Amino acid sequence: MECVHQTIDSAALAGIIELPPNLRNRSVQVIILPVESNTPKEPKREIQFGFLKGIVPPLPDSFFDPLPEEELQTWGL
Repeated sequence: MECVHQTIDSAALAGIIELPPNLRNRSVQVIILPVESNTPKEPKREIQFGFLKGIVPPLPDSFFDPLPEEELQTWGL
């Protein structure tokens, strides 16, 4: 991993980051490490619905019927 480190006067960091009082008016070492790449990420592929058609049986219409009161109470609804 490529990095940069340099010793500079803390005044050069004024306006960039808030330094604790004990580091002000001193020489400090700055280390720069990459966190994330700036290269564009490959876009996520769209999910193709229906790719399991014929493999997974379709849901019966009764699947969408309301649940019985006893089942709803079991789930705390």
